[in-house]
Amino acid sequence: MSALLSLRNLWVEYGDKIIIENLSLDIEEGAFVSVVGPSGAGKSSFLRLILGQEAPARGEIRLDDTPLVPECGPDRGVVFQRYSVFPHLSALRNVMFGAECEEAPFSARLFGAARRKARDDAAEMLHAVGLGASMDSYPAQMSGGMQQRLAIAQALIKRPRILLLDEPFGALDPGIRADMHELITRLWRDYSLTIIMVTHDIREAFTLGTRVLALDKRRHDPHAPHRYGATVVYDIPLDKERSKVVYHSERITIDEVSNN
Repeated sequence: MSALLSLRNLWVEYGDKIIIENLSLDIEEGAFVSVVGPSGAGKSSFLRLILGQEAPARGEIRLDDTPLVPECGPDRGVVFQRYSVFPHLSALRNVMFGAECEEAPFSARLFGAARRKARDDAAEMLHAVGLGASMDSYPAQMSGGMQQRLAIAQALIKRPRILLLDEPFGALDPGIRADMHELITRLWRDYSLTIIMVTHDIREAFTLGTRVLALDKRRHDPHAPHRYGATVVYDIPLDKERSKVVYHSERITIDEVSNN
């Protein structure tokens, strides 16, 4: 079976600075991939490549064995750490906006049956993320957790196959964060999503993921630190007991990963 997403020999370079070097990876459909690594290891660049916000300097990305063009598409949704919602729109209109832009790109307004369908779809999605009672509320009237639920509803309204999460829960209090973990796990299963999540929280990575990727530089040159980029240094499939992980052909423990 071919991978849903295949990345081959990817390089990301900004001028003479190398961010990612020679990264190759396959991601199967239905996986929940957590991506960890130090600041500056190219985690956000990695997500932007998959989202289509930028193209690699070298290498190729294939989705369903078809080359992925560097542009955003409805098959990929994204949620950022900062709440990416429109403050002047109600929760319902925030979620409807994606459908309106797709079906009426010039006016961003729908009418008649098309508008009723967009409204019904948006209301269904808001119920799915636990905001069914807040459809007429504006973001300023919502807590941080509610705004992030709204951002997730925005990302899922077009039923993407891949959901990209860039530190989505980093700004939330621990109790709200636990609720969001439960929510994203349920949505992942209910909507048969493939999720790729960047996080600085190693515990969150192992709690949510079916696979953990660690990005970092294999080589360091103190005289030219910009000339070496990051790649996958750990690729960790998690078994049901989550007691052992794999680093290439060697066996290591989760504790060893946490201490790196």
